[in-house]
Amino acid sequence: MKPRLPLTALLLSLASTSVFADAQLLNVSYDVMRDFYKDYNPVFQKAYKAKTGETVTLQQSHGGSSKQALSVVNGLPADVITMNQATDIDLLADKGLIPATWAKRLPNDSVPFNSITVFLVRKGNPKAIRDWNDLAKPGVQVIVPNPKTSGNGRYTYLAAWGQALKQPGGSEAKARDFVGRLFKNVPVLDTGGRAATTTFIQRQTGDVLVTFENEAEMIAREFGRGGFDIVYPKVSVLAENPVAVVDKVVDKKGTRKEADAYLNYLWSVEGQTVAAQNYLRPQNAQVAAKYAAQFPPVKTFRVTQVFGSWKTAMKTHFADGGVFDQIYTKK
Repeated sequence: MKPRLPLTALLLSLASTSVFADAQLLNVSYDVMRDFYKDYNPVFQKAYKAKTGETVTLQQSHGGSSKQALSVVNGLPADVITMNQATDIDLLADKGLIPATWAKRLPNDSVPFNSITVFLVRKGNPKAIRDWNDLAKPGVQVIVPNPKTSGNGRYTYLAAWGQALKQPGGSEAKARDFVGRLFKNVPVLDTGGRAATTTFIQRQTGDVLVTFENEAEMIAREFGRGGFDIVYPKVSVLAENPVAVVDKVVDKKGTRKEADAYLNYLWSVEGQTVAAQNYLRPQNAQVAAKYAAQFPPVKTFRVTQVFGSWKTAMKTHFADGGVFDQIYTKK
């Protein structure tokens, strides 16, 4: 019979096992970030292992941004949440999962990189789509995800409204009329950006897909540039991609250290380089300069500059019975 370990030695052994057990993080994110995190996660894991000697296992969950945020509120145990608009993270603050000051915990209001809204058209651009006004022309089918469930769709709607306001003689009434005509050209509303991509690419529905620049480039890489062209409008919205640690989850699991490191590394040169390689516009000036050639200059506006705040935009345009419902139900 083997001698039994003294109780003290046994407890030390168990503690040691616990210390060196792999930490597991769940990143709950939105649809079109699958490719970025597929590339980013192993870069972070390697760097973290080299620095600490510890291994972090990473899991991903992707879907329409607002639906993803609701899933976390309803119990999905996200260690971190990586969204494409602040209101989806504010929802967690409203429910007490994170502090209201979450955006001030990381640089750039917790936005590691940006994107813009662009148009993906069939090769040769047979409908001659050059700018926003072309999307509202009769006979043009526009593919865009549902602004009620998708940040991608929401940015498209707000970009269309904002650029209409910025036209000579622009007004709220003219913006409403334009966005209404645009959405009359939308044959189907998918719940998320990746589903809209499937509709446009695999189902061959629509003349133009309005989506994020990084999603358009992913499509070009995956399906080949021979079938599509990317059109940059004269004015676009700046799509900001905020991130946050979910305090209630990491404190319960004991994963705060790893979750903090995971998000902070997004601002490292390596993290910013992975972002640029995935056609996300980096915050780091050095990396941005290196990859400047792949990001055509476009006039952009922030949602807060045109609509006052995300909260106001959500209440006015996307709440039940709001402007979007009024416009879309009149198709």
